[in-house]
Amino acid sequence: MSSAATPASAALPFGRLTTAMITPFRPDGSLDLEAAQKVATALVDQGNDALIINGTTGEAPTTSDAEKVELVRAVLAAVGDRAKVLAGVGSNNTAHSVESAKAAEAAGADGLLVVTPYYNKPPQEGIKAHFTAVADATGLPVLVYDIPGRAGVPITTETLLALAEHPRIVAVKDAKGDVAATTKVLANSDLAYYCGADELNLAWLSIGAVGIASVVAHVASPQYRGLIDAVVAGDLATAQQIDRRLVPAVEAIMTRTQGAIMVKAALKLTGVIEHATMRSPLIEATPEQVDWLTTDLKTAGLIA
Repeated sequence: MSSAATPASAALPFGRLTTAMITPFRPDGSLDLEAAQKVATALVDQGNDALIINGTTGEAPTTSDAEKVELVRAVLAAVGDRAKVLAGVGSNNTAHSVESAKAAEAAGADGLLVVTPYYNKPPQEGIKAHFTAVADATGLPVLVYDIPGRAGVPITTETLLALAEHPRIVAVKDAKGDVAATTKVLANSDLAYYCGADELNLAWLSIGAVGIASVVAHVASPQYRGLIDAVVAGDLATAQQIDRRLVPAVEAIMTRTQGAIMVKAALKLTGVIEHATMRSPLIEATPEQVDWLTTDLKTAGLIA
């Protein structure tokens, strides 16, 4: 692999290694800001350039607008200028997304994660209008989140190329998994791509993604930092070795049940958080799932 896969000239609006962070809760279900700061600090200490909060892994559907602002402020206070903090502000209501974006900017966020409007399945012109309205609402850079498996609709190549013309729409978190579509956008725009599916991290870096927006990095940030660095250096053999060793961890966290459930269980196993509390309708991992997780993390070399 040539280092041309991720050229030095490529824009790095949010660095290379980014984690889509959990939102810790106390046993009674209340927001645990101290634990959130501990997780954020650990992730930055382990090599993260940016953190995404209030996303799907952060259980954003079950946190209030006020809690989301509290999280932004708490994480910013914890990491300072050592990493960028991106706030998830997307919803299926454009007016609400605009207000959330303004609130995140006022709280000090460095950027915005905006997901495709979900459930109501808007046409592509509606999707374009939605992203444009949110990008127009603040002065912050926008990371567009293309995840048709959750949103119900993809962002088409044509829509992404149109959005790329907006000065504040700078990057895509891609969980669509379409190599040809991604390559076409990369070839015809300046959008920076971040892989949003851990099983595809190496593949996406190899076709020109500048980085990853990971869930598994909660417990594998040093390893993913090494993988990214190997790709940038053109060391395919090392990148493959790291990627293959992490396969059990990716399967354990992303395929056994919902990802946020398993990553909280993993963080409890590794002593980063004390409680793996979820907000309904998500539930904590079962003892059997924790046993599987423990075995898989050991196989991946992530716990002793």
